[in-house]
Amino acid sequence: MAKSGKKYRAAAQKVDRNKRYSVAEGFKLLKETASILNTKFDESVDVAVNLGVDPRHADQMVRGAVVLTHGTGKSIRVAVFAKGDKVAEAQAAGADVVGDADLAKRIEEGFMEFDTVIATPDMMGVVGRLGKFLGPRGLMPNPKIGTVTMDLSKAIRDAKGGKVELRVEKSGIIHAPLGKASFEVEKLIENFQILMETIIKLKPATAKGVYLRGIAISSTMGPGIKLEPQVFSSLLR
Repeated sequence: MAKSGKKYRAAAQKVDRNKRYSVAEGFKLLKETASILNTKFDESVDVAVNLGVDPRHADQMVRGAVVLTHGTGKSIRVAVFAKGDKVAEAQAAGADVVGDADLAKRIEEGFMEFDTVIATPDMMGVVGRLGKFLGPRGLMPNPKIGTVTMDLSKAIRDAKGGKVELRVEKSGIIHAPLGKASFEVEKLIENFQILMETIIKLKPATAKGVYLRGIAISSTMGPGIKLEPQVFSSLLR
């Protein structure tokens, strides 16, 4: 659907571009605009959070993960690097593909039928060689976000249950999914609240000035809706 289409214009007219809406107002409005657009698919709902950090400095990098209360509404395919008795654990937990050197070879040959990668620490020697395949897609396992772990059951359960990785971009913005347009407003808000609480907890000690500079939500084909970031000021240390 073109951004200049009749339905998009009708949806965009509902949004005051100069206003910062309350959380409740913003998500109610998002549901209204999605209803006007009436796409043939269940649109994703995403958030963009503009942070007062400079990611060029390592001590101002914001990175972490959060498990959304109501999931993302997306079916997640999980690939696991493991060996020995950890293979059975991964399979029992619902991993879509499990392997070690054999899985690495498949990836080198072009296999990419997965959305997240989890590995036990002893497999990182094998996984490390896949940097050029997994790195550009943001799929390299990392202990900071819980994807390098011996507790495969929890990691797989979290991934399948709505775990979202958070990483600030060079522009200082974090983009993340919040669910689907079909979700009830209350569920979208609960997902948003836990995501924002996590971003606030990840605030670098070296970040000066205003940390939350701007927040905007949108559906896949809908207009951006700005939210008032000051509502979270009480959570900032």
